[in-house]
Amino acid sequence: MSSENSSTDKPLHLTKRPRRLRRTETLRKMVRETILTVDDLIYPMFVMEGESAKLEIASMPGCYRYSLDLLLEEIAAVSQLGINAIALFPVIPEEQKDDIATESYNPEGLVQETVKAIKNAVPEIIIITDVALDPFTTHGHDGLVDENGKILNDQTVEVLVKMALSQAEAGADFVAPSDMMDGRIGAIRQALDAEGYINVGILAYSAKYASAYYGPFRDALDSAPKFGDKKTYQMDAANAKEALKEIELDIAEGADMIMVKPALAYLDIICQVKTATNLPVAAYNVSGEYAMIKAAAQHGWIDEKKVILETLTSMKRAGADLILTYFAKEVALMLMS
Repeated sequence: MSSENSSTDKPLHLTKRPRRLRRTETLRKMVRETILTVDDLIYPMFVMEGESAKLEIASMPGCYRYSLDLLLEEIAAVSQLGINAIALFPVIPEEQKDDIATESYNPEGLVQETVKAIKNAVPEIIIITDVALDPFTTHGHDGLVDENGKILNDQTVEVLVKMALSQAEAGADFVAPSDMMDGRIGAIRQALDAEGYINVGILAYSAKYASAYYGPFRDALDSAPKFGDKKTYQMDAANAKEALKEIELDIAEGADMIMVKPALAYLDIICQVKTATNLPVAAYNVSGEYAMIKAAAQHGWIDEKKVILETLTSMKRAGADLILTYFAKEVALMLMS
């Protein structure tokens, strides 16, 4: 018999017993501070050219590149699960890439045609389009590059504006600049308003770090840089104050929502950002975070479902209002059960 139930042992004279509120599952649910719901989730999805094609991404088990016809079927399915928003990423054929990302603002390009088709098939879903040049450039960088390999900020912003306008015209609900060029939020907001797209929002990748967690995503899009790295425009992983500066600038320039990317190794940044702003804060549960959980689960080292829920809950507990996650469909199914 335990000492707590023994009639011969005297209980400690404690007036504070936090365990009282953990006694049963019902009680734990009643006092739970952080609740993860399907409304918190944004589902990143990959679209490619072709028909009736679905290719699994080797480094991201359970994630696929879809041709448009199958993508529409998948979006209809996840919408039925209660997922309200998708983030769209294109796989661009090599022959459509060039050094100046011309295809990125083609009004009949893959992204633009996909957005139109989604809006026609599942009009209630919120579409968030990526605004960055790396899927469209032969060199794989998020910006234009000069002959010395230097990333050209202001010239890149001009292309990003064209890209954002073409996505807005196609029907995107939010454009999401992920390039980390200085001044791009203000330039895009000004251009959108001038062209009458006052209701198209901007989800700014405000604190996007130069992270080693992006590897599987670059496999998915075949967009890894062909030379150098992205450290002159993405943030240094050691910096926190800089994130607040970037976020302050993006808010001043007209961002509607802001993002911290990656999420799991940057929970402290999410927390600080949430304290510093009243705007919705998104966290990107990136491909490397996803792949690590999947790999450990495949080896039987972790309880996959429990670790997924614990991981996403930690992001929301840190302050994220929205979570972009490749686990979105799985989590929606878990929350329904």
